[in-house]
Amino acid sequence: MLPVASAAVAQSIPSKFNLPPPVTPIGAQIYDLHNLMLIICLVIFVAVFGVMFWAVFRHRKSRGAVAANFHENTSVEIAWTIIPVFILLGMAWPATKTVLDMKNTADPDITIKATGYQWKWGYDYLQGEGQGIRFVSNLSTPRDQIEGDAPKGEHYLLEVDNPLVVPVGKRIRVLTTANDVIHSWWVPAFGVKQDAIPGFIRDAWFRADTEGVYRGNCAELCGRDHGFMPVEVHVVSQQAYTEWVARQLAAGAAAPATGGATAQGATPMPAAPAAEEGAAQPAPANAAPAGN
Repeated sequence: MLPVASAAVAQSIPSKFNLPPPVTPIGAQIYDLHNLMLIICLVIFVAVFGVMFWAVFRHRKSRGAVAANFHENTSVEIAWTIIPVFILLGMAWPATKTVLDMKNTADPDITIKATGYQWKWGYDYLQGEGQGIRFVSNLSTPRDQIEGDAPKGEHYLLEVDNPLVVPVGKRIRVLTTANDVIHSWWVPAFGVKQDAIPGFIRDAWFRADTEGVYRGNCAELCGRDHGFMPVEVHVVSQQAYTEWVARQLAAGAAAPATGGATAQGATPMPAAPAAEEGAAQPAPANAAPAGN
């Protein structure tokens, strides 16, 4: 059982009308940027349609209005050129700053490679505390729920057997790639969505400032069971993370003697896309993370 099993699920109920509450600095920037753009668009909408409807009403034919007949108006043309330019600059400035911050993956505390397979995720802890841990994360929603033979659970199609575990307040760099087709690693509360492309390494980063369980999906249509490869991230305290890492590495060291899965390099990883047929089949309910 993961040390985070008792941690409260911090991910708030998603709003029906807005983005999920962010828990990372980048997520907060994206959230604020979205609200800013929405307000700007709303102000423009009200101003343009307000003037239009006022003009239609004020200068209607029944009041004897006569249409103006003129060509060119330098003042008006300058105004409707300069004003949109300043509006666009005002929108581009914070957007550019956010994009630059999203792409700045330097100086991570932990680097993790996320590999997309049809239809699961493989995680390798490449650098930092936990280096050497690797495991596969499968959908754990029971098959009877998927086939409609049982009521759907609270986290239907958003739960996995082996979640990604990271410490709170640490800068996590995620390298994404894929073994078969294009996937996309997406956790809305982190403000992270990065394509995983076969033969290429892309990267993103996040720093979760609140402990809890955060969920996402593959965001790139990748085949029959595209909707069956969720992302689940447990953000835990530094102490809980250190204890989890120790257990994973200890189990990995003991695995060669027992013949079981290991956390250090021997956790079975999908070798070929053909081996993933039926990957949407749920793992046993008591399945433990690799190395546990």
